[in-house]
Amino acid sequence: MTTSEAQRQQQEELHKKLWAMANDLRGQMEAYEFKNYILGLIFYRYLSEKIEDRANSLLKEDQISYKEAWKNEELRKALQEELIQQIGYVIEPEYLFSNMIEEIQKGDQGKFDVEMLQKAVNAVTESTLGADSQEDFQHLFDDMDLSSSRLGRDVKSRSKLIAKIMANISNIPFKHDDIEIDVLGDAYEYMIGQFAANAGKKAGEFYTPPQVSKILAKIVTAGKSSIKSVYDPTCGSGSLLLRVAKEAKVGKFYGQEKVSTTYNLARMNMLLHNVSYQNFEIENADSLDDPRHIDLRFEAVVANPPYSAKWSSDKKFEQDERFSAYGKLAPASKADYAFIQHMIHHLDDNGTMAVVLPHGVLFRGAAEGTIRKYLIEEKNYLDAVIGLPANIFFGTNIPTCILVLKKCRKEDDNILFIDASSDYEKGKNQNRLREEDVEKIIATYKNRQTLDKYSYAASLDKIKANEYNLNIPRYVDTFEEEEEIDIIGLKARLQQIENEINEIDNELYSYFEELGV
Repeated sequence: MTTSEAQRQQQEELHKKLWAMANDLRGQMEAYEFKNYILGLIFYRYLSEKIEDRANSLLKEDQISYKEAWKNEELRKALQEELIQQIGYVIEPEYLFSNMIEEIQKGDQGKFDVEMLQKAVNAVTESTLGADSQEDFQHLFDDMDLSSSRLGRDVKSRSKLIAKIMANISNIPFKHDDIEIDVLGDAYEYMIGQFAANAGKKAGEFYTPPQVSKILAKIVTAGKSSIKSVYDPTCGSGSLLLRVAKEAKVGKFYGQEKVSTTYNLARMNMLLHNVSYQNFEIENADSLDDPRHIDLRFEAVVANPPYSAKWSSDKKFEQDERFSAYGKLAPASKADYAFIQHMIHHLDDNGTMAVVLPHGVLFRGAAEGTIRKYLIEEKNYLDAVIGLPANIFFGTNIPTCILVLKKCRKEDDNILFIDASSDYEKGKNQNRLREEDVEKIIATYKNRQTLDKYSYAASLDKIKANEYNLNIPRYVDTFEEEEEIDIIGLKARLQQIENEINEIDNELYSYFEELGV
C-alpha cells in the first residue's frame, strides 16, 4: 500500500467514526444545531493537547510534569506567562480534556459533569483576558450550550450524553507519526462539510465546497509560492482562507463574518490548522455596513458571498471610497456588486481577486450595468469569467460563475471566458466537480487558451460591441448540431435561451427598480 493510499484509508476510517459519533445526537436536535457540540468538543480536545504538549516541552529540562509544576506557585506563574505569550491561552491540569476523560472512565463518570466542562471552557476565555490573544478567544464556545434541555432534562442526563461524545472523541486517533497528514484539520473540515450536507439552505452560511475553494485558491496564487496576505470579506468557517494556504505560504489571514456562530467556527478552524492567533485577524461584523479592515490592501482576495443578498444601499455610501467612483450604488435588493466593489477596494496593485456569484452579475442592467461597464471600460480590471455547473453548492441549485479581477493585468486587451458548466460528476443531492474538471479550468485560465465549445479570449472591442454584457453563451458557443436528436445539446441550447430570457427580465427589473416602480 502506498503512502497516499494509506492516508486515504486512514481518513475514510476516521470520517466513518466521526459521523457515527455525530449520530449519537440525532433525534434530539437538528444537524445544524448539534454541530456546535461536536466541533466544540473536538476543538477543546485540540486546545488541551496543545497546551499539555507545549507545557511538557517547556518543563523538559526540569524533569517535571505539567500537573506537578502547577502545584508550585512560582513555576505555575512562569508557565502561565510563557504559555500566554507563545500560544495565547492556558488550561490548568484539572480541566484538561485527558483529565476529564479519566474521570469519565471511572464508575458513574467520576467527578465529571457538564458543569465541570462549562467551568473548563470559561477558564480558557478568562486566561486570555488582558493578553494580545483576548479578542481571538472571546466567546469561542458560546454556541456550545451545555445547559440546553435538548441534551437532557437535568445535569445528570446532559452529562451522560456529553460524556459519551467526549469518550468517542478521545478514541479517535488525531495523530499519526508514520504519515504526515493534518488529521485533526482534515477531520474538522470533513465534519463541517457533513453538517452542511444536512443543513439545507443554512449550509451556505458557513461552507464552500472544497473543489470550488481549490479553484479560487489556485487562481489567486497562480505563479506565486508565497503571498503576504489573503482576505475574505464573507469568510464563513474560514475554509476558503485555509485552502489558499495549501497553494502558497500565507503571511497573514484576514476575514470578516457577519454571523456570530460562523465567526466562532472560523476562529476555531484557524487555530485547529495551527495558525497562530498572531497570524490571523477575523472580525465579527457586516463587511459592507461595518468594514473592519478599511485601510488595508491584500495580495489575494477571495469570497463566496451570499448570492443576491439585500443590503441598505444607503445614500451615505455614495461618499464611501469603496463605491463613490462608480456613479451608482448596487441596488438594495442585490448586494452582489457591492461585494465586488468592496473586494476591489481591498485588492493590492499586485494582487488577484476571485469571487463566486450568480450569473445575473454578468448581464443585469441599470445600476449593475453601469458598475460593470466602469470596471471594464474605465478600469480594465476584469480578467476572466468562469461558468460553473448548476447544483454544486448546498442550499441552492442555481448555476454560478467565478469572476477574476486584477488591478494590473498582464493580458489587458481581452477577457477570458470559460464555460465549465457541463463538466462535473452527477451526485444524488449535489453535483460535484472532479479533479480533472478543476485542473482543466486552472490550465485553461493560466494559458488563456481558446478551446472549442469551452473557452474564448474575447477582445475588449467585442465586449464593448455587446454593450458590456458578459453572458457566457455570447462568447463561448456550446451548441452541438447533430443529425439525430441530441438531448444534451438540446438542454444546453435551452439553458442558453433561458439565460437570454433572464437577461431581458433582469434588465427590465433593474430598470423599473431604478425608476422606483
